[in-house]
Amino acid sequence: MNQSPRVLLTIDYEPWFALSRKYDRLNDPQKRKDLDQGFTKDVLSQILEMFSGSTISFYLVGEIAEWYPQVPAEIVSAGHELGFHCQIHRSLTNPDELELDLQRSRPWRRQYGVTGYRAPMVGLGESGYPLLAQEGFSYSSSIYAPTGSLQKKGGLLEIPVSTYSLHSRRAIYPAPRPFNFRLLMNGEIPYGSSFMSGLTPGWVLKRVELELKAGLSPVLILHPYELIKPDRFLKNLLPDLISSPQLLPFTRNKSAFLSALLKNFPVGRMDQFYKEEV
Repeated sequence: MNQSPRVLLTIDYEPWFALSRKYDRLNDPQKRKDLDQGFTKDVLSQILEMFSGSTISFYLVGEIAEWYPQVPAEIVSAGHELGFHCQIHRSLTNPDELELDLQRSRPWRRQYGVTGYRAPMVGLGESGYPLLAQEGFSYSSSIYAPTGSLQKKGGLLEIPVSTYSLHSRRAIYPAPRPFNFRLLMNGEIPYGSSFMSGLTPGWVLKRVELELKAGLSPVLILHPYELIKPDRFLKNLLPDLISSPQLLPFTRNKSAFLSALLKNFPVGRMDQFYKEEV
């Protein structure tokens, strides 16, 4: 089926501290909520207002739904797709940990009929797809690959986060396929990552324009802390930025980038794109 090309714009709706790996193994729910300081609840209405009638896909970290049940309700009420990012933000390439994460998130996911998945750090192994299918997911967006490289994996459709490849498109892109140095060395630029919209926003917008003209629908990621800054954001992340300066583009304010994207290009929801494809 020929699709009307659009930007498949997604928000990985996660706490600000998900950017720091040092909290990945913090298991105390109250301490994690205290770290958030109400940020993900308080900024949601402002973020929703930025879309001016456009609808997109929000991949929610499930602990936010437990802290603030109104958050998923408001996302759905505003007409956006509610997808699943993870229950607690950390690497879930291990299938046993992924299975446990899926079990913990089951009540609220079923309440909202969630069918779309985005792995934390866009990192999902091949063994994860059958687990997602068993939980009722229809599609995933959990690897990086050239725009339009849709693939069936374990009963799901994988709709990759967009890269621009200097080479010809391959038939198969095995998972995991995260954003790393090897990806760059192999001639792929992951412009769908918010790393790139923080580093070279003008080039990303130009790349999006070219993909749309070619009849393709690029998949892009943003995060809530890139649209509205939490209090003391840079101060709290300073140790991480010193040890991992590659995180710096994720701390840039991308509200102007979002505004330009919405002004110049059509955007759409991932679940609607999926339904058209199948």
